[in-house]
Amino acid sequence: MGELDGKVAIVTGAARGQGRAHALALAAEGAAVVACDIAAQIPTAPYPLATKADLDETVQLVEKAGGRCLGVVTDIRDTAQVQAMVDQTLEAYGRIDILIANAAVCYSDPVDEISDEAWSAIIDTNLTGTFKCIRAVLPTMKAQQYGRIVVVSSMTGRHGNQNLAHYSSSKFGVIGLAKTVALEVARTGITCNVMAPTSVSTPMVHNEHNYKLFCPEIENPTIDDVRPRFAGLNPMGIPWAEPEIFSRAILYLVTDPGVMTGVVHEVSLGISAQMP
Repeated sequence: MGELDGKVAIVTGAARGQGRAHALALAAEGAAVVACDIAAQIPTAPYPLATKADLDETVQLVEKAGGRCLGVVTDIRDTAQVQAMVDQTLEAYGRIDILIANAAVCYSDPVDEISDEAWSAIIDTNLTGTFKCIRAVLPTMKAQQYGRIVVVSSMTGRHGNQNLAHYSSSKFGVIGLAKTVALEVARTGITCNVMAPTSVSTPMVHNEHNYKLFCPEIENPTIDDVRPRFAGLNPMGIPWAEPEIFSRAILYLVTDPGVMTGVVHEVSLGISAQMP
């Protein structure tokens, strides 16, 4: 018996990284999972995004572990695609209990070098896409008088970060969105919380563009070159954590009996202790 037996969870950005880890964790507790991902490249992204093969692998991993999983290619920037994904979920499983709004893109540029296209790609995905997903699941959750929404922000959404104006703005924004939703649905059996991770060991961190930003003096920096520099970003001296670490926080938030809402749960390797 799992804590989420009979529940249905949508996880966005589930083709790899955090999203895949969250999908596997939810399924392990008994939830049927709808794993959605754009599974395509965004032109402004300087690193390879997930593919349809990655999404298929997530589905296979959930099923291999004994869970149920439906993979749906979805560009969360597109209202019609989001609604189609929600409709597919209801057709397949009949309800929606959990939304993990995880999908995001991130890349680093100084403010005066951010193009309109790069700014829009990040805001449209990370902030507007999250809004569209929440908006689409709320009617079903309200009808059920039950729902657990978790928005994945970032510690960069708790403080400024050099070269991340677009990403940081989006991650500050989703916290405001989640807190507002929490207030609006506070008496409907729905909670809306935020998980704010520090650096996660995923392709969003581990890519050539990011490595060069941290080691500009090295022609072709490797993971060994950037590791000590990432480790210096937090008091614990740990460069990054594996995605499964953050899935524990997701499970904590979605299994809450319904008394915790509007909360930002920071998994920060000690960065939280340095903040007011």
